[in-house]
Amino acid sequence: MSKKKKVLFRISIGLNIFLIAIVAWGMITMNFVKEQVLVTEVQHNLVELEGLIKYQIDDNWSEPNLVTTKLGDVLNGIWLGMTTGKQLGTLSKSDNEVLEHLYSKLSQFPKDELYKFVDLTEEDKKNFEELRETLREVGLGINISISTNMDSFINQAEKLNKNIKSPLN
Repeated sequence: MSKKKKVLFRISIGLNIFLIAIVAWGMITMNFVKEQVLVTEVQHNLVELEGLIKYQIDDNWSEPNLVTTKLGDVLNGIWLGMTTGKQLGTLSKSDNEVLEHLYSKLSQFPKDELYKFVDLTEEDKKNFEELRETLREVGLGINISISTNMDSFINQAEKLNKNIKSPLN
C-alpha cells in the first residue's frame, strides 16, 4: 500500500470510529430522555398523588380537586412517556403494554376536565383512599425510598396494574 492510501485508510478508520461514537451517544441520550420523562412525569407524580390523597384524608377532603388535578398530571405523564418512547423507538412492546394498562386503570378514577372540576362522591373518595394504599404497597409514596431506575418503575407499574381493581364500582 502506498503512503497516500495508508493515510486515507487511517483517516477513514478514525471517521468511522467518530461516527459510531456519535450514534452511540445519540442512543444513550434518547434512552435517558425516555426514562426521565417516565420517572419525572409519572413516578414522581404518583408519589405526589399518594401524598395529596393522604393530605386530603387528614384534612377531611377539604380540597379534593388537588387529587383529581394531580391524577390528570399522572395520566398526561403516562401519555407523554408512551408517545415519546414510541417516537424515539426506545420503548419496548411489553413496557408500552404496561403503561397502556396503567393509563386505562387510572382513567377509571374521576379527573378534572378543562375548565371544570369534578365533584367527588363518598365512593370516589373511598376509591382514592384504596388507590393510596395500593401506591404505598408497591413502593410509591411520601417518605418511601424510590428507585429512579426504569426497570424498577416498570415493575411498580405492573404491580399497580395487578392491584387496582377494575371496574372500580
